[in-house]
Amino acid sequence: MPRAGREADPAARQRLLRIHGRSVAWVPPLVLLLGIAVLDWNTSGEFRIISWIVLVPGIAAAICGVWGTAVFALLAVVAYFIVDTSWPHQYQTGLPDFILVVAGGVLATLACAVRVRGERRMVHMRDVAETTRRAVLRPLPPGWGGLDHAAVYLSADVEARVGGDFYDIQPGPQGTRVLLGDVQGKGLGAVETAAALLGTFRESAYHEAALSTVAERLEVRMLRHAGYCVAVGRSDGDRFATGVLVGFTEDAPDEIEVVNFGHEPPLVIGPRGVRSLPPGDGLPVGLGELGPGLPPVLRVPLAPGETLLLVTDGVTEARDAGGDFFPLFDRVAAALAADPRAAEPRRLVRLVRDGTLRHSGGRLEDDTTIFAVRRPATVTSRSAAGG
Repeated sequence: MPRAGREADPAARQRLLRIHGRSVAWVPPLVLLLGIAVLDWNTSGEFRIISWIVLVPGIAAAICGVWGTAVFALLAVVAYFIVDTSWPHQYQTGLPDFILVVAGGVLATLACAVRVRGERRMVHMRDVAETTRRAVLRPLPPGWGGLDHAAVYLSADVEARVGGDFYDIQPGPQGTRVLLGDVQGKGLGAVETAAALLGTFRESAYHEAALSTVAERLEVRMLRHAGYCVAVGRSDGDRFATGVLVGFTEDAPDEIEVVNFGHEPPLVIGPRGVRSLPPGDGLPVGLGELGPGLPPVLRVPLAPGETLLLVTDGVTEARDAGGDFFPLFDRVAAALAADPRAAEPRRLVRLVRDGTLRHSGGRLEDDTTIFAVRRPATVTSRSAAGG
C-alpha cells in the first residue's frame, strides 16, 4: 500500500489477533475482567474498582464478534454481582453501578453488531473494487505476447484500488502491441474511460495491420465515449488521456513502432546504458482535433534484451519533502551501473516502485503505474493467438 488507509483494515486486524491460525481476540477482555475482579477483591473498602468492569464488554466490542461480546457482557454482570455482594453492605457500590454495567454491556453488544456489519460491507466493497481492477487491468500471464514483462499499479486512493491509469499487452497476427496510458482526472469517470480505451485497444490491436490504425481507433473511441457522457448528462469536461502505444513486429526484431499521445517518453534500459525515446509531437487521446492530426508512428531501435520502461506521472511527478521531483533517469542509470541485472523487468519495476515510495515518503498524490517489457534475449517464435 502506498500509505495507510483512513480506516483500519479488518482483515489485517484479524491476522494480528490469531496465533497458529487460532483466534486470541478473547484474551484481552478476559484478562481485563479477571484483573479488575482480583484487584477489587484485594483493595480496601474505600477504594472500589469493580465498576470498571464495564470496560470489559467495550474492549470485546472492538476486537471480538457479536456473540463473544455478548458473552463478555454477561460475564461482566455476573462478576460484578459476585464480587460486589461479597463485600459488607456498607462497602457495596450498589444498584446504580450494577445498572451501569448492564447498560454498558448492552450498548457494547449493539456497537459490536454495528462494527461487524460495517466491516462486512467494507470487505464486500473491497471485493467489488478488486473485481473492477481485474476487469480493467487484467492479469497478464508470464511471457504473454512473447514478451518478458512486469508491472505494478499503486492507486492514490487506497480504498478504491483502481483509478485512471491503464496498461495491457495484446498479441495478434501482426505482432504484439503494448499500451500504457493515464486518463485525465480521477474517480469513476476516469475508470470508465480507461476501461473503454482498453476494450478498444484489445480488439483493434489484434485485428488491425497498421499501428496507426490502432491509434486512430483509440482517438475515435475517446470522442465517442465523451459524446456518450454528454448525452446521458454526465459530462466530465474535456476528458482526455495521455498514452504510449508500442508495436513489436515479427519482421523487425531489432526495432519497435511507437505512437506517443503526449505522454512521458519511455526509457530504454540495456547493456548500452539508459536512453530516452523521442517524445514525439502527439496530443493526448481525445484532443487530436486541436492539432494537425494523430501522432506519427516512430520506428526506434530496441534490441532483444533491452527493456522498455513505461511509467505514468505518478512516478515522474512524485515529490519529496523539499518539492523535488523523483529523478527517474538518474536512479535507473545508477542502478544499472551498479548491477546490469537491474534491466530485468521484475527488478526494474521493483527498483522504480521502491524508489518512488521512498522519495515521496509513501504519500502518492496520483495513481502510479510502472510497466516494463522486453523481448527475451533469445527471440523465439510467438503464437499469433491472443486473448
